[in-house]
Amino acid sequence: MTDLSALAAHETSIQRASSSSWSAVRALRRWFDSNAPAHEEDAGVRLDWGRAAPFIGMHAGCLGILLTGVSPTAAWTAAALYVLRMFAITAFYHRYFAHRTFRTSRAVQFVFALVGASGAQRGPLWWAAHHRNHHRHADTALDPHSPGLRGFFWSHMGWFLTPRAFHTDWPRISDFAGYPELRWLDRYDVVSPVALAVALYSAGTLLARLAPDLHTDGAQMLVWGFFVSTTLLFHATVTINSLAHRFGKRRFATRDDSRNNAILAVLTFGEGWHNNHHFFPGSARQGFRWWELDLTWLGLRMLALCGLIHDLKPVPAWVLAKGRG
Repeated sequence: MTDLSALAAHETSIQRASSSSWSAVRALRRWFDSNAPAHEEDAGVRLDWGRAAPFIGMHAGCLGILLTGVSPTAAWTAAALYVLRMFAITAFYHRYFAHRTFRTSRAVQFVFALVGASGAQRGPLWWAAHHRNHHRHADTALDPHSPGLRGFFWSHMGWFLTPRAFHTDWPRISDFAGYPELRWLDRYDVVSPVALAVALYSAGTLLARLAPDLHTDGAQMLVWGFFVSTTLLFHATVTINSLAHRFGKRRFATRDDSRNNAILAVLTFGEGWHNNHHFFPGSARQGFRWWELDLTWLGLRMLALCGLIHDLKPVPAWVLAKGRG
């Protein structure tokens, strides 16, 4: 009996080791392929630390500034990439893919989806589907990221690091799911940020050789242009989840806790007018008043003047009238 017990225990340990190995393989595969099969238990709300490793690494990469220093070239590159990608997130990920507040061509749609994906906030269809669920269930138990239910950390970044939030809710984004290029970008969402990181390192290396008076190199451009800029972009974006449902003013009596916050509106190019948006999400403009700075709206107007987008949905007169009350 002792030998049989030992044999059974040995077999059990082998099975556990095998299961653990396969779990590690699955987690690693999902770094590169969001369609990779999930574990049977991956419907929970626990933090998936294996999947979160690249996210943690992105923050750790910011410490590279201690080694690379900074130059005007690197700092301006970081700022420019923040602006470009914030616009792609707010104008296209949010106002276009999530809310369809204007129309554009298939080519423009893909270009800005690609730029937005370089911000390392997952694919455009994943992003938009989760945001639609947020509006559908705002500040209820079914809201993916309500700060009132699970606190600041969860709403700011904990929610999307769970197995439950990993996959795209395809029924919720069926209107865009028919575009194979968007599905590919959604599946391999790591491609765009990695390509940007490689391009920045290559550009910095080239500048170090051809223009040494700019005092930059590959490592510095990588750290500032990718790690620092992307990390700031992420945290600015998700303040709308964590802070814009907590701090600010409520012009409209919506069923959720959304608030207008001028500081967040500056950081996120107009997304901080969140109570406006929750009251009427169908407008391409979120700063309903002339004094409510909405840089994304101004950018969309410029794209419309260039003929790249059209049919921008305005704020209806009845909404403006109600907001005066």
